[in-house]
Amino acid sequence: MSQGPRSGLAAVSAALLAMSRHLEVRDVLKTIVASARELLDAQYAALGVPDDHGGFAQFVVDGVSDEQWKAIGPLPRQHGILAAMLQEAEVERLADVRKDPRFEGWPSAHPDMSDFLGLPIRDGEEVIGALFLANKNCPKPEGSCGFTAEDEDLLSILAQHAAIALTNARLYERSRELTIAEERSRLAHELHDAVSQKLFSLRLTAQAAAALIDRDPSRAKGELHQVAALAAEAADELRAAVVELRPAALDEDGLVATLRTQIQVLDRAHSARVTFAGHGVKALPAAQEEAVLRVAQEALHNALRHSGAEHVDVTLDRRGSGAVLRVTDNGSGFDPKAIRRAGRHLGLVSMRDRTSGVGGTLTVESAPGKGTTIEMEVPGG
Repeated sequence: MSQGPRSGLAAVSAALLAMSRHLEVRDVLKTIVASARELLDAQYAALGVPDDHGGFAQFVVDGVSDEQWKAIGPLPRQHGILAAMLQEAEVERLADVRKDPRFEGWPSAHPDMSDFLGLPIRDGEEVIGALFLANKNCPKPEGSCGFTAEDEDLLSILAQHAAIALTNARLYERSRELTIAEERSRLAHELHDAVSQKLFSLRLTAQAAAALIDRDPSRAKGELHQVAALAAEAADELRAAVVELRPAALDEDGLVATLRTQIQVLDRAHSARVTFAGHGVKALPAAQEEAVLRVAQEALHNALRHSGAEHVDVTLDRRGSGAVLRVTDNGSGFDPKAIRRAGRHLGLVSMRDRTSGVGGTLTVESAPGKGTTIEMEVPGG
């Protein structure tokens, strides 16, 4: 085998490994586009996922700066050569895309493109995307395409595996949506049970105070103090539930800032002292950041609702290219050997599932009367 094909296969292998490391659809799309541009040594690459209305649900580019992309304007529609790739599901290899009769121009800020290679990404009979490259970085005679038949073969291999990676990412996101829906349902039931009981007690205590106000003012005063205490507890329950139900601002603020903000709210809402410290943590893949956040929330929920802890300390430290989350409380603790009972009561099964789902590890240290430490490590990108 010649050196060229071996180099091409090695590059395809590297691209496939890169795609397999991501679970989020957006991350998979970016990796496919960057891998394709590098593999074929093109100046520009793009991938569009069509919607059902003649446009694109997602459109990812590589080789175009953020400033250029903003200047180009709205996402393209499914017309011209893009429409042909999506509707006819055929490979397009052109010496000059501008001279093709289907070419309909582009916005003034759009980079100039000449030679072009595009093909559909298919899941069975369904076209789930269009991948294309332009301006191969090589000498090319006037009127000829820089992309070769070998380039087309390599891109076809990449597209087949891209379809698998994209389909898996979609399945993962649907599964995660179901998990979030189940979690919200659990929180709704918990909120209903906890706050409803508090409000019921509040109503009975207020009625008792009203009945005593004339004949026993001293007892009525005591009942009113109890009303105030019950109202404060109900408010605490509501604040804690809101923290868990509110969508995390991971995309905007990052994991460290999001954790710090939520822990500050919990510190104000509960009598226990809740602290947070983050040291040198780099941005993690989106799926890992969400898993860390959810495990932290679950561990905090356990410590604040069930352990009777006076102090809960949360740390997030860098470890290699990944990170380590540690949630430690000085509460009642439990026997780790009773893992099945504890799993049902403390949500350990859910935390282990979230951790293993992103390639991480979870350890639990606890003993009756000795508090609990939950440690989660994720590998990073």
